[in-house]
Amino acid sequence: MRNLASFLRIIVLLSVAFIGVEYLVETEPGQWAVLEYPNTWVFLGIVFLFSVAIEVSISALNNTLYQALTEDKKERYHALEAERKQAFAKKFDWLLKALTRSKPIETEEEIELDHNYDGIRELDNKLPPWWVYSFYISIVFAVVYLARFHVFNDYTQEEEYEMEVAQAKIDIEEYKKTAKDLVDFETVTMLTEASDLQAGEAIYTTNCVACHKSDGGGGIGPNLTDENWILGGGIKNVFKTISEGGRPGKGMVSWKNDLKPSEMQQVASYVLSLYGTEPADPKAAEGEIIWQPES
Repeated sequence: MRNLASFLRIIVLLSVAFIGVEYLVETEPGQWAVLEYPNTWVFLGIVFLFSVAIEVSISALNNTLYQALTEDKKERYHALEAERKQAFAKKFDWLLKALTRSKPIETEEEIELDHNYDGIRELDNKLPPWWVYSFYISIVFAVVYLARFHVFNDYTQEEEYEMEVAQAKIDIEEYKKTAKDLVDFETVTMLTEASDLQAGEAIYTTNCVACHKSDGGGGIGPNLTDENWILGGGIKNVFKTISEGGRPGKGMVSWKNDLKPSEMQQVASYVLSLYGTEPADPKAAEGEIIWQPES
């Protein structure tokens, strides 16, 4: 019965650990998680309820198996349980003695001091080893710290803060290079990879051809192939126009609630790649802002 209960508990712990790791390390919502949880507290609540249910089931199973035993086997079971508890108590006593070095109650008179305070007697127990070693380590640490920072004048707290901030800025910039959806109007750059332009073309075909035509010649919206721009050309202006929309009361709607920043960057790059092409039926130039790609 004990082996079966231990086996079930191990299965439960491994299952919970597997689900928990996948929940904690998922890179995007639902990408790695077996189940999607609104937050960590819900996940912990599920784990708790699941564990309680398993323990209740194990207890009921143990009780059922116990009732099925004969009287001889029940006695043998109780004897084995008593031996197990006694062995565990011995191990615990050994651990307690190793941690405290305290004298057993039966031999306390050997270390009793001649101090008595209202019936409270004082014992001369040795200090616990963990406390003694921690105290020695703290002394060594204090000496090293004193020598390093106050004798040899290593870096100060202000210098350490500045180093940490500088390193954090470097880490943030490195992170931004791979976190495409952190791009905004200030950090957006022109994409030239074929895969990005193909993705931008797919987004353009799905969302933009109704107003600008498939070749960018313009319809309800302006011509995207000439050098005239109503709100300014270049990747930053086009990205901002896609994100925030056109002129108030008229023009293009905002797409920031429909497209990710990385997708807006891709479609803006594709739009700029249409410059200089020859659409079948180009619309007359609109806008007084002149933009041409840098050579």
